[in-house]
Amino acid sequence: MEPIFFHIDVNSAFLSWTAVERLEQGETLDLRLIPSIIGGDKEKRHGIVLAKSVPAKAFNIQTGEPIVKALEKCSALTIAAPDHAMYQRRSRLLMTYLKTLTPDIEQVSIDECYMDFSTIIHRYPSAIEAANQIKDTIYNTMGFTVNIGISDCKVLAKMASDFKKPNLVHTLFRKEIEQKMWPLPVSSLYMCGKSSVEELRKLEILTIGDLARANPDIICLHLKSHGRLLWEYANGMDKAIITKIAIG
Repeated sequence: MEPIFFHIDVNSAFLSWTAVERLEQGETLDLRLIPSIIGGDKEKRHGIVLAKSVPAKAFNIQTGEPIVKALEKCSALTIAAPDHAMYQRRSRLLMTYLKTLTPDIEQVSIDECYMDFSTIIHRYPSAIEAANQIKDTIYNTMGFTVNIGISDCKVLAKMASDFKKPNLVHTLFRKEIEQKMWPLPVSSLYMCGKSSVEELRKLEILTIGDLARANPDIICLHLKSHGRLLWEYANGMDKAIITKIAIG
């Protein structure tokens, strides 16, 4: 049986959940439709951007930057304080629903998880149809959107869920990596951070395809065991299985 993994990721979770919470409490303005962020105190002008709306992205507001800098980019920015208890509640609601479909779930953060769909895929016309049903059910019953990546290995499912957002389903099977993944900049590869990108740039490795076609021994000379991992991921090599350890 060919493995089928889903990676489910809530789109801009903290902001989306805050928007849904406020709408349920009677507010008419949806934070997701205006320049808005989740962060610290607007009056005291401290803290960092934890999440941002799509309209906020138009002002080049970045997750992790100081709120004072975000306000310089957009003085009319709406700022909502974080509510971690509410995030946990929304996360549990999502995971409870997903576990009605299969117990084979690995929650890796408050807003994302893997699902092993291999043993239940026969219940659906296709993996894409199943993912779309899940995505639409989440939106229709919980009010927020998710991206779902589908693959025959976990790392590629994760990569697929990071493709175009929001509220979309993408596939990235091993047979598709040359077309869909290799043209991407190496910075798009899961676990390839800034220092690794810079080291690979020195080797004239700029795309994931460049890395996949490189000699792994040379990569390891420069990036040690992490280089081997990145080379394997670039080639769609991942034997990881679902580990049923939930958090939150």
